[in-house]
Amino acid sequence: MNVESLEVDARGLMCPLPLLRLKKALVSIGVGETVRIRVTDPAARLDFGVFVEQAGHIQVACEEEGEVLMFLIQKGR
Repeated sequence: MNVESLEVDARGLMCPLPLLRLKKALVSIGVGETVRIRVTDPAARLDFGVFVEQAGHIQVACEEEGEVLMFLIQKGR
């Protein structure tokens, strides 16, 4: 069961700020916990995908809410 532990609002920020906010949030939570982050930068889709894969985390969801992308990331290792 996923425990959502943190929500981050990175709307209006451009690369690399959304990714930096995600990294900071992941450092502050435990393995298995999740971060829900909302962004408006379309580059985040690629940035987050590459980062999550390389860092060993899991992208649980990616949904579009109008111009906002919402990602749910579960902390791996």
